[in-house]
Amino acid sequence: MPTHSALTPVMTADEINAYLKIVYPQLNDQYSDYLAIDVKPGECTVRLNANERHLRPGNTVSGPCLFTLADIGGYVCVLSHLGREALAVTTSLTINFMRKAGPGSVDGHCRILKLGKSLMVFDIDIVADGATVAHATGTYAIPPKKR
Repeated sequence: MPTHSALTPVMTADEINAYLKIVYPQLNDQYSDYLAIDVKPGECTVRLNANERHLRPGNTVSGPCLFTLADIGGYVCVLSHLGREALAVTTSLTINFMRKAGPGSVDGHCRILKLGKSLMVFDIDIVADGATVAHATGTYAIPPKKR
């Protein structure tokens, strides 16, 4: 798959985590469950520190938690490549669940497929214990620049 070396991140993972505490405090509330781990040109890695709060019967990370990780991956890609665009919003997100994810680290490896003036298209491979547990594709709407 082609890489987007022409895309240059403008925020680090640590800067994004600090920014999310300000603009989206309810995401982690008193925990640090969803985190930006790494940012590279055209991609990012996010993590869900899955514990008992994220499990459904069968000791399985729930679908809504994996869906949230996919959505956060897209948001982190927008922020890392465009800067403080708090009002960027999801317009589309489709996920396929492939296998069970148990408690522990669940990583989302997100890639920007297209970054335009008004939309960013991405995909994300969600991995636990070395295996893909879900894959998602999505689109974020980027707010127009204020004049």
